[in-house]
Amino acid sequence: MQASKPLQLLSKACIYVLLLAGAALFLVPLLWMFSTALKPLDQTMSLPPSFIPYRFHTEIAGELVSVQRGRTFARPVLQVRTEEGRVELVEAAAIEDGRWANPDDPRFGQEVTVLDRIAASDENPWMEVRPEDRPDHAWLFVPVDRVERSIGPRWANFQNALAAMRYFPRYLTNTLILCVLTVVGTVLSCSLAAYGFSRIAWRGRDKVFLLALATMMIPFPVIMVPVYTLFRQLGWIGTLRPLWVSSFFANAFSVFLLRQFFLTIPKDLSDAARIDGCSEFRIYWQIMLPLCKPALMVVALFQFMYTWNDFLGPLIYLTDQKDFTLALGLQFFQSQQGGTEWHYLMAASTVVILPIIILFFFTQRTFIEGISMTGLKG
Repeated sequence: MQASKPLQLLSKACIYVLLLAGAALFLVPLLWMFSTALKPLDQTMSLPPSFIPYRFHTEIAGELVSVQRGRTFARPVLQVRTEEGRVELVEAAAIEDGRWANPDDPRFGQEVTVLDRIAASDENPWMEVRPEDRPDHAWLFVPVDRVERSIGPRWANFQNALAAMRYFPRYLTNTLILCVLTVVGTVLSCSLAAYGFSRIAWRGRDKVFLLALATMMIPFPVIMVPVYTLFRQLGWIGTLRPLWVSSFFANAFSVFLLRQFFLTIPKDLSDAARIDGCSEFRIYWQIMLPLCKPALMVVALFQFMYTWNDFLGPLIYLTDQKDFTLALGLQFFQSQQGGTEWHYLMAASTVVILPIIILFFFTQRTFIEGISMTGLKG
């Protein structure tokens, strides 16, 4: 017994370490999203990748300024003005006798005006920089050792991302409306069905319940076309109704979860209520539902998260941008940029996912209690 105790402690320690390692591994994508939301675009694809957003600073006109980096030169460089009037930085070897010297350059032979000569070298490289808040500013040239790096999150990314999603308040309103309607529909319909499957004895009850559970095995793409056809015949395509009306017809998983919880409640409560003259609906409404708050909260939280993150449903049924939900709005925001601006996309995604994280932290005690009390009683 004495020898087994250290082994038990070691086994528990290994389990805790594995759980912590798994939790940390699952947190990596979330942390990367938060980190990318605070970076400029050029840092989102930088190699090696960095979780910590940073800025570059250098002194310009006696003032420390946050700058964007450009090219680095380790050879002598000339600042020239072309015949078109543009000011460029080129390697000294590209200019000879005031003309472009590279035969492969389409400007070969054209005259340029040399404005400045910079003695860059391998020992003293120079770099192009320009103020980060002035993207239209001309590039400046400074020694590389004068450019310093420091931690610098870009909080303005969130404001810019939301400003680019001009219908964001409308997306948020549509999503909240759907969340409220689907949560109400799911809680009412599933609790009523679960009460019938667990507290009322009727012929074929268990077989019908197994049949209902079997519907969980049918993937949505199998029924997608028939359901879409039904809603089209009802004239609901292009409205929010296909996304919330079905929640009032129960779903197998939530019914199963609530049924298991109903089975843990002593039947003596229902029998005593029937003796006092209560109807089945009154027993369900006034006795069973108040006792099932933890399980109802779990079902409501699951449904809220599903509706908040649902992308396929809105993609199929919604046609007007003003009716889009947040998930679909993010996809539309990405497509309208031409090229993906990952820092703005991650900032918008952070804003979208943050309410779910906050909701879970505030309801985690009720959530865990509901799961643990439900059990798997048959």
